[in-house]
Amino acid sequence: MLRIRLAQQRGGNELEWLKTRFAFSFDRYYDPDHMGFGHLRVLNEDWISPGGGFPMHPHRDMEIVTYILEGALEHKDSTGHGAVIQAGRVQRMTAGTGILHSEFNPSETDTTHLLQIWIHPRRKGLAPSYEERKITGEAFRLVASPDGREESAIIQQDLDLFAGRIAAGENFERVLAEGNKAWVQIARGAVEVNGTTLDAGDGAALSDESVVCVRAVNDAEVLVFDMRM
Repeated sequence: MLRIRLAQQRGGNELEWLKTRFAFSFDRYYDPDHMGFGHLRVLNEDWISPGGGFPMHPHRDMEIVTYILEGALEHKDSTGHGAVIQAGRVQRMTAGTGILHSEFNPSETDTTHLLQIWIHPRRKGLAPSYEERKITGEAFRLVASPDGREESAIIQQDLDLFAGRIAAGENFERVLAEGNKAWVQIARGAVEVNGTTLDAGDGAALSDESVVCVRAVNDAEVLVFDMRM
């Protein structure tokens, strides 16, 4: 079964320094039919204006993945980590027993465009940790996994995240183990997911499917979450 979440159906919010769109219920946006999917709890698309950002704030018992599409994000947290994450990099933070962090756009001229992803961990009470990985070139690849294989970031959940760019006419196919669910998020461009055409900002939830097949209609950037339930 393929369930589509169109970009224009998402919730959202707009501030002086932030435009954001929510695939699932978040903050003041509440939709009982969209509280998450599988291990995914939050999938927000953010545009942060130059100099704008989130001051120090807490998180707990959540795996947080930041995927930079354009620009940069300056990260600082209570474990002592600090970095400026550029486009083409992915950041993973285990909030665990509790962590404070801030995120700002360090540029004076350029907007930062990113996806903020929250994943339920396999158990609560984990030690907080931080990790950053470069996405090799622009190839579509594994960027997060429970075992860190293929130089991916380690996620404390039974979930494989594939991401990157797919050139027009190319395919990505992933066979799903029995009982697995998948979510496909289109960051840029247009693709066909199991024969259904989706555009930038759209998402698709796959249940009771044996395979997820993504074919790029034009040059696209896509994230595929394969979740063992």
